[in-house]
Amino acid sequence: MKFTKFGKALLMSALSVGVVLSVTSCVESYSVGYLYVTGTETSATADNGVISGFKINHNSGFLTPINGMPVSTGGANPVRAVLGLGQRFVYVLNRGVNSAGNGNCTTSNPCLNPNITEFTVGANGILTAQETFNTQGLNPFRLVTDPTGSFLYVLDHDSPANSSPSKGDPCNLALGNDPTTNLPITTCGDITVFQINQTTGRLNLVQNSQVTVSGGAELTYFPVPANPVDFAFSGSFLYTMTANATSASNSYPYTGGAISFPYTYNSSTGLLTLVQNTSTSLNILGGTAIVNTSSSIYVLDYEPSKNLNEIVPFSAGSNGALQPQSSGPILDDPNQSNPIFLVQENKGKWFYVANQGNTAQQTLPLSGIAGYVINSPFQPTEMGGAPIGFGAGSSPQCLVEDPSNQFFYTANEFSSNVTAQQLNEQSGTLTPLSNTTNVPDQYALTGQPTWCFVDGRVG
Repeated sequence: MKFTKFGKALLMSALSVGVVLSVTSCVESYSVGYLYVTGTETSATADNGVISGFKINHNSGFLTPINGMPVSTGGANPVRAVLGLGQRFVYVLNRGVNSAGNGNCTTSNPCLNPNITEFTVGANGILTAQETFNTQGLNPFRLVTDPTGSFLYVLDHDSPANSSPSKGDPCNLALGNDPTTNLPITTCGDITVFQINQTTGRLNLVQNSQVTVSGGAELTYFPVPANPVDFAFSGSFLYTMTANATSASNSYPYTGGAISFPYTYNSSTGLLTLVQNTSTSLNILGGTAIVNTSSSIYVLDYEPSKNLNEIVPFSAGSNGALQPQSSGPILDDPNQSNPIFLVQENKGKWFYVANQGNTAQQTLPLSGIAGYVINSPFQPTEMGGAPIGFGAGSSPQCLVEDPSNQFFYTANEFSSNVTAQQLNEQSGTLTPLSNTTNVPDQYALTGQPTWCFVDGRVG
């Protein structure tokens, strides 16, 4: 087939338009993932839980509410949520309420009706509730998956034995005697372990076959030392951070972390085994979180009586014992306080610390985000040679990076909103979206948020 000159020109014009349109389509806005926020309805009784969802715009970081959300979390006082392997299932930990109908649960007046609710993630990002599963201990407050995505672990502040210390044999059988007094340990925390069905997302309880009680029954949980504050996986170990008797807090949020205990975990069965004689004194009294990154294990420390806020780096020894890094503690931004969470940027150049601030009254030091540069060999330094703080809403509860590695989001308790920041890919600094892309950087929420996470699976 032959073309006239006019025909050729027309064809080239059409091709040019096609190229322009294809280039334009490449830069059109689309959702790069979803941001989810758990929280409690402030206008409702019994701290009913809700989970809000937003679409994340790839180009601007702009958030659009997902149609059909928020939805109920299936319980009261949701405190944590995680994605399962393949990002098709979401699990929300609902802490429950005490006998008075509020969230001030203690060892003597524990939370009632705690559960884990399973959700499926739809193609449009909406979450649909499936089943609920019961934790085995009392006052659950932390939730993580193992590195393979095969098992789900729940940290309970109080084991079932604590409700009647005369029945404290499980704690003693699993943990032995107190090394300082040589008396039997009769109270402890615990970890509930579930295996995740990768097809249905259903949870199946993992029995603790290592400990049997009277009658030969296996425990349905794994005892951990009393007063747990947080836990995290690193390699083949699971680390729990606990408070000692003098620094422990009796109600959530639990603080006062001072000691770390490592457990080996079996990636095939999910079983946990305490590594004997490898507990580590962290040389702090106010640990709030333990976080594993690709470079280090970081412990966040908040000791208001000493006016001390710091990030303490550790590495894991071959036997699981934590080894302090030679750089020593890193000071937090002096204009902020109460570090509660740390996240490493996905490319491994920087990490950021969410500071909750004074939760009793919002006075100086305030809440915000502190940024640090990760230098080789994994020795972080403050941005600009001194701690630099970035803005956030009032009392951030979490800090996440979007799947395209361009934006960071916090969900903020007292301002009941989400704030958005754009990442500078050269310096690592964070800037409110309203100052960079002319889109909002604050988004109102239904009730007070407690946690947030992102899902990069779209469609």
